[in-house]
Amino acid sequence: MPRMLDVSDEVRAEIGDEEADRLLAGETAPGNYDCTSCRTPGDSTQERTSTVLFIGDETAVLAFAHSGCLPSQVVQVTEEQLRGAVKSIAGDTAGLEPDRVAPDKAVPEHAVLGVTSGLVLIGGDLHPALVVEPTGPIARPGTTGTGDDFLPLLIEQGFMPLSELSAVPPVLHGWSVLLAMGQLHAVLQPGSNGGQPVAWWQAHQPLQVTDGWRAAANKHQQVLMLAAPAGSIGRQPREDLLRDALDKAAANGKLVGSALPLAGT
Repeated sequence: MPRMLDVSDEVRAEIGDEEADRLLAGETAPGNYDCTSCRTPGDSTQERTSTVLFIGDETAVLAFAHSGCLPSQVVQVTEEQLRGAVKSIAGDTAGLEPDRVAPDKAVPEHAVLGVTSGLVLIGGDLHPALVVEPTGPIARPGTTGTGDDFLPLLIEQGFMPLSELSAVPPVLHGWSVLLAMGQLHAVLQPGSNGGQPVAWWQAHQPLQVTDGWRAAANKHQQVLMLAAPAGSIGRQPREDLLRDALDKAAANGKLVGSALPLAGT
């Protein structure tokens, strides 16, 4: 049965047209899978599903994610991370050959930023928001600890801790959200030494947003970026459930946010 798969150009370039076509035809892609981002079940015969290719130095692992959680993309990881994950889940790495693609056999222990768009009601008005939640702990660059420094790192960049979503957080100047042709492309941060802005997060494939989200972004000319550590929000199928999860994260001291100016249309 054909699958509702998104295979990005960069994933196709890595696995080849023949393997990509087999995936799309349902020959090698599973129907049911566990999303590599939110770890909840998915069904590629019923819902849009992204192919995510994790590449080590010698080994490649193809995993699957809800399209609403992650775009189809290639993620570079260390061979140790990749082989360690394969060994822990499959129990053996002896059968893995260099460059062989093993669909959804393992998920590397490598945090990926999950970005979800949604509308948030504040003060009786709907505001466009991007909710950012990594798939695992984020360590401070240069450290080898097991702690999660995701929120402290963002606070150091100027994001505000939010105990509740009762008011629009302050604007963080220098940062922006890039929309082009009605699609979400990137979150930009200030460049070093006052240079051109650089991508803090970039979609490997432009993400579609709803007409209502885009209209709200154009109205306010800014987007709320709300961030929480791994496991705080999860993938929510409706915006009211997303709001409940955000309120809970805020009440637990696990939410930061800022308003980012809109770049593009």
